[in-house]
Amino acid sequence: MRLTVLGCAGSFPGPDSACSAYLVEADGFRLLIDFGSGSLSALQRYAGLHAVDAILLTHLHCDHMLDACTYIVVRRYAPQGPLPSLPVYAPAGAHDRIAAAYSSEPEAVDDVYTFYGLQPGTFPIGPFTVTVDRVNHPVETYGVRLEWQKRVVAYSSDTAPCDALIRLAHGADLFLCEASYLDGVENPPDLHLTGREAGEIATKAGVGKLLLTHLVTAWGSEATTFEEAESAFDGPIEIVRPGARYEL
Repeated sequence: MRLTVLGCAGSFPGPDSACSAYLVEADGFRLLIDFGSGSLSALQRYAGLHAVDAILLTHLHCDHMLDACTYIVVRRYAPQGPLPSLPVYAPAGAHDRIAAAYSSEPEAVDDVYTFYGLQPGTFPIGPFTVTVDRVNHPVETYGVRLEWQKRVVAYSSDTAPCDALIRLAHGADLFLCEASYLDGVENPPDLHLTGREAGEIATKAGVGKLLLTHLVTAWGSEATTFEEAESAFDGPIEIVRPGARYEL
């Protein structure tokens, strides 16, 4: 199983990164988890324009799904003819959200995407066993656990601390976890994690490696976020970068 970071900027694209998008591959199958603002460029750079067999959108904030709108053009108007409909696993309302962002006129996008509604539970996508559960964010949002041949990648999506995230990350080889906020300031409740909180969850879940993502670098500090995570987790920690690849 291979994880490729396409975008990792928190809340809006940064000077060096698109927003959240992560490509996970196994047995020749490529699952794109989130498709945030600017990540279509990164998909072409680090994988390929058509290097997607299915999409999972953890929630419908722009920084996690907006380039699924732009991708309609890629698949609907390909020079060789329209490409087959792509499965999209997403919260309720994804079809209307994507269609509205794509065009000012109501327009179905079922020729491009086949939508499957997410709800807490376990199901297959390609070779992966996928488990999702609701996490602590203002809109319907799912954390993700991917299993393949006893290897596990867990992804927090956007969330404040919650028990569901500890369950999803339990024993994961890689834990891709957001760390948007810094400690010691008045952060909005029930929205995001600090580096320390990400480290605490990683410790409680007993993960192998903590990968910090979704840092809002314009408002925070990578060094401080890393130090905060390190204070709460004694395993390996890394702040992810676009193009980074992790093999399991």
